[in-house]
Amino acid sequence: MEAQVENAIEIASNPTADPTLKSQALDFISQLPSEPQGWRICLALFVREPRCSEIVRHTALDIVSNGIRSGRLDNQALNFLRENLLAYAQSTYGTVDLGQASVDSHHLQNKVAQTFTYLFVSLYPTEWLSFFGDLLNLTISSNSSTRDNAKGIIFFLRVLIQIHDEIADVFLVRTSNERRKSNELKDLIRERDAKAIAASWQEILSQWRAKDTRVSDLCLTVIGRWVSWTDISLIVTQTLRDLLLELVISPIPQDNSPVSLREAALTTFREILQKKMSSDYKLELIDFLKIREVVEHLIASPALADLRATSQYDTDLAESVAQLTNHSLSDIVRALESSEEQSPVTMQGVSQLKTFLPLVLRFFSDEYDEICSTVIPCLSDLLTLFRRKEKSSAVIHEQSTAMLGPVLDAVVAKMRYDETSSWGNEDAQTDEAEFQELRKRLHVLQQAVAAVNETLYQDKISNVVITTFDNYQRDGPRVDWRDLDLALHEMFLFGELGLKSGGMYSKTKPISPAAERLVAMMFKLVECDIASSVHPAVQLQYMEICVRYYHFFDANPQFISAILERFILFVHHDHIKVQTRSWYLFLRFVKFVRHHVGDIAQTVIQALSDLLPIKAEIPDEVSDNSDMSSEENQQTPSARFDSQLHLYEAIGCICSARGVSTENQVLYIRTVINPLFSDLELHLGLAKNGDELAVMQVHHLVMALGTLARGFSDWIPASMTSSAPQPASAVSEEFSRTSEAILLALESVNANTDVIRAAARFSFSRLVSVLGSRILPQLPRWIDGLLSRTSSKDEMALFLRLLDQVLHGFKTEIYDILNTLLTPLLQRIYTGMAEPATGTDDEIQLAELKREYLCFLMVILNNNLEAVLVSEANQAGFANVISTIELLAKDASDFPTAKLAFTVLTYMVNAWGGPDVQVNNPNPQPTLPGFDRFMIERFSPLCWALPSQPNFEAKDAQGKQVMGEAAGLQMAIFTKTGEGYLSHLRNTELSGMGMDARTVDEYLRALSSSDVKAFKQYFQGLVQRSKR
Repeated sequence: MEAQVENAIEIASNPTADPTLKSQALDFISQLPSEPQGWRICLALFVREPRCSEIVRHTALDIVSNGIRSGRLDNQALNFLRENLLAYAQSTYGTVDLGQASVDSHHLQNKVAQTFTYLFVSLYPTEWLSFFGDLLNLTISSNSSTRDNAKGIIFFLRVLIQIHDEIADVFLVRTSNERRKSNELKDLIRERDAKAIAASWQEILSQWRAKDTRVSDLCLTVIGRWVSWTDISLIVTQTLRDLLLELVISPIPQDNSPVSLREAALTTFREILQKKMSSDYKLELIDFLKIREVVEHLIASPALADLRATSQYDTDLAESVAQLTNHSLSDIVRALESSEEQSPVTMQGVSQLKTFLPLVLRFFSDEYDEICSTVIPCLSDLLTLFRRKEKSSAVIHEQSTAMLGPVLDAVVAKMRYDETSSWGNEDAQTDEAEFQELRKRLHVLQQAVAAVNETLYQDKISNVVITTFDNYQRDGPRVDWRDLDLALHEMFLFGELGLKSGGMYSKTKPISPAAERLVAMMFKLVECDIASSVHPAVQLQYMEICVRYYHFFDANPQFISAILERFILFVHHDHIKVQTRSWYLFLRFVKFVRHHVGDIAQTVIQALSDLLPIKAEIPDEVSDNSDMSSEENQQTPSARFDSQLHLYEAIGCICSARGVSTENQVLYIRTVINPLFSDLELHLGLAKNGDELAVMQVHHLVMALGTLARGFSDWIPASMTSSAPQPASAVSEEFSRTSEAILLALESVNANTDVIRAAARFSFSRLVSVLGSRILPQLPRWIDGLLSRTSSKDEMALFLRLLDQVLHGFKTEIYDILNTLLTPLLQRIYTGMAEPATGTDDEIQLAELKREYLCFLMVILNNNLEAVLVSEANQAGFANVISTIELLAKDASDFPTAKLAFTVLTYMVNAWGGPDVQVNNPNPQPTLPGFDRFMIERFSPLCWALPSQPNFEAKDAQGKQVMGEAAGLQMAIFTKTGEGYLSHLRNTELSGMGMDARTVDEYLRALSSSDVKAFKQYFQGLVQRSKR
């Protein structure tokens, strides 16, 4: 049998074996664990001499291990395994005179250690009390009194690691029974063997730290893991501490070992500090372990001091020491948070705080951002402590006063680009992204400082900014661009205080002390002409600041012309990142100050004219690659065109400035749109014939025309909040030409591509604000163009959303046009809704179209346009409107749509149901003849049609919302029809459903005597009870 198992394992592990034979071998091996004697055969294979192949032994032992862990083996079998495996360990690991060939490989040693761990879990409580003693015996060779057997020591330590992972690893998810058993095992170890195990670690380190770094490193790993759940007094003794200190402060071994004991010892220090204990004990532990002395020694060591500015700087060591420092300061802060004023813990914690903060700031200021980031958590904890106890603790207040300044100085200094950085270099894009991420974290620290002492923050930042600007005003280009960038960046962030109240000024005066500081910075910014710096990073920061603090220019318009001159230079910049970003920022700035640029509008527009010609490019696969960097994305044709559109919108803003006469507005608009019209005419023929580049050019031209309109007018039809006036008639006339040109393009190229429809839809929504009611006569053509036979469901839904805005904006003027186009419009929508969904995306678009259709009907009803639905022109289609709503109201697979359908029906009841019935006038008076009976007989049954479906889930949250709308519909019908509705429910509808008389009476009583909210709750509860 052993030969069969061995052969099967060899075949199963052979990549060149016959697939059929290999499958049979795998099936045979998978059956072994369930065989009563399978484990015994596998054990024999593992310990057999001469030894089997590595894969056979490993697989065999794995089957044995799984048998132990699964609980399939009884005590007799477990003890048999114990005796045989212990004998194997004694013969393999317990002697020092065997050759290297007899030693198991590392992964096989780990498998043996794992098997011993499973035996430990099963037998240690009652059967194998000498488990750790037997393993410790392996560490001592015969006729020796010291732990001189390296093989035995390594195996013993491997088993300890496996035991920790099995019973104490906090990241391992365990059942309640597993947690209970693990806790019992840990208690037994503490009671029986913890003292001897801890002593063995000290002996091993004492004897092997200078002999074998592998043994020492493994021992330190075990200590670091076991300390979290073992009595710390057994582990952290003076002897162990001195051994760790020796490993840390001694020179790095020169034996070319891959293991650094200094790093391992530092890790052990950190893990000891992470052990949970009370605050006073933790502070004592920090002092006992001499953490401060360790850190100070390493900071002064050649690796971190002499070599700091060289390529040989030991960044790994620096990061490791920084982690230790971070843990220490965080522990000190936690102790101070929970301590009482003037208590010994507070005094000790403050003393340690004073000594550790300079050490933290040393690593925080490190040139390498990874090292700096390591100590950010403890600084964040410290600043949180200051904020919480600044007012309640005089001791903490005193420390915060002394420490905040150095901390803020360090944060500001770290915000600066280092001397090796090269902004804009393609090879440094990853470093740039990481630095900007670090800046975000540093900004959080600055905010924390400001929260503790806002005055200090204002003084420090103002001084940095003003001093740098003064230096630039005096020395010009000799000032390092990094200093300018830092000043501008800090000035930008300062706005969170300066603009806290929503602006910089109140009645021409700064609104707060911070705003006053910010105003002074802005005056200095303009005065020293920072924009004259040639570095792109400075120019970008400059523009960002001008946009963010536009309130300053609104109050000081004399500077706007000079700022616009700088912007004009930047929009022509030869650096792609500066150029494309400046196009967007120019738009933002012009939007804010448009009413101050009327006298220079023509000059600005002429200066931008060379950037306006549009040249479409066919996007390729590389351009659409989502893995490209942001700078590479800025260079794609589509990204550049999107940025170019900002210029068109900006020109629209400038044209509409308050100081520009209507005559000049028309002139400027023609200057921009006439070249676009000519280009459009040139490419329409080619686009109609399917030329891809021409189609893309037409798309771009249509988008540009629409974007120009968006920039021109802020007027929103029917808006109660928009204060912008409607454009002058002459201006609207020019945009009527624009609309006509876009319609011509849409009608010419529509059959070929949805790209043109998308651009036209975009422009239509922008033209509404400048054309006003002038666009209404063109509406049928827009619908014909945007809702063609090839339009997708998504396109229909998007256009219906736009049409909703038009109906609301021109509800008093649109009736006649809507009356003409409603029936053909609805027919196209019905066609789209009738098409079967062919995939998940199609299903989502279909659901969206259904909801937009219902929203369109609601807009009609809500804007007093309901007569159009039953007019002579559309009366024939009213039955289809009702039937589609009924169908959607009964759709149990789409609750949001069903809810909307019930809402539309309620709108119809309120629109055509007439006045509410009264006691003195109980007869219904519908405005649409016969509608009282229609809503009773057609609408009311729908309220039960949906919940009566077998797949309706009454407890579903969305389902309950639908039932709430259905209840609201019934209440609306009752208020319009009164007793007639109650009589119909009693005699026809409810009784026809099989509802008993008592429930019918209860139902009618709830409907007639409750408010809407109470009846909704009753109806929802009744539906839930009926579905049980």
